[in-house]
Amino acid sequence: MIRIPSFAKVNLGLEVLRLRDDGYHELRTLFQAVDLKDTIELTLTRKPAVEVACDHPLVPTDGRNLAVRAAQELRRFGRVAGGVRMRLEKRIPVGGGLGGGSSNAAAVLLALDRLWGLGLGTTGLLPLARRLGADVPYFLFGGTALGVSRGDEIYPLAGEIRAHLVLVAPEVPVSTAAVFRRLDAGLTPRENGHSIYRFISSDLEGRPQYGALTNDLEEAALEEAPVLRDQVTTIRRLLVREGALLAALSGSGSTYFGLFTSGPRAARAGAALRKRGFRATCARTVSLSSYRQAFRRALAAGGQNPRGRGR
Repeated sequence: MIRIPSFAKVNLGLEVLRLRDDGYHELRTLFQAVDLKDTIELTLTRKPAVEVACDHPLVPTDGRNLAVRAAQELRRFGRVAGGVRMRLEKRIPVGGGLGGGSSNAAAVLLALDRLWGLGLGTTGLLPLARRLGADVPYFLFGGTALGVSRGDEIYPLAGEIRAHLVLVAPEVPVSTAAVFRRLDAGLTPRENGHSIYRFISSDLEGRPQYGALTNDLEEAALEEAPVLRDQVTTIRRLLVREGALLAALSGSGSTYFGLFTSGPRAARAGAALRKRGFRATCARTVSLSSYRQAFRRALAAGGQNPRGRGR
């Protein structure tokens, strides 16, 4: 049995360029891992089945759960004879745009690749991750990374962002599919975006321009969930008042975040939001090296079990 971390992410910027011929959207997004995390406990079993239990009532425990699908796909691909029992401790808000389900799936792929002795590594796991969902490949890497194509073609960035965040979960359900449909109604196709590349260029020069970053889904999300608009107005005002360099929706929502260079400022913003009745959590960015190290430590504790698979 081992316990592995499953980190959340925010989209610091997200551009939707056009609807592709395959039905997906061409995206440009800037991913950032944060230290808010779920924990997954995995126990190998001789029974050829994948089982999951979770402490959150809204998380499915059947094939709708991405972690279950990840284990099933890897087991089938690797011709593994045994199975696995998983217990998921949720801390990442469900359906909040922080990638909890995708992160769980990627963490399970990384863990079972080691425990089952498959030796696929990140490169070998990527095709499976892409089939599971557009955000899953990012969580095989972590840190600060550029996502292109469907968001599933990942380029880790050397100029990593080190900052404090306040994550605010209004707990208003927002349908990602509905947000994209609403966006499509007024989408002007284009071949490339500029805001994310402009930010990356400024960051490389040592003068990061956070104001250049935008989320093309934010307005569509606020139209899809009008009750969220008034909350976001208050949230943004409080974050900016305390010195947030960036205040934006993550993904299609509904989690809103503020990014700060100062921990005390972030703490004050979190306290002010909680005083107004919001669920606000302070977090920090997780670098690529720290992300990989966290997994290495957890996986090393579990070792590997080549006998857990059959050819």
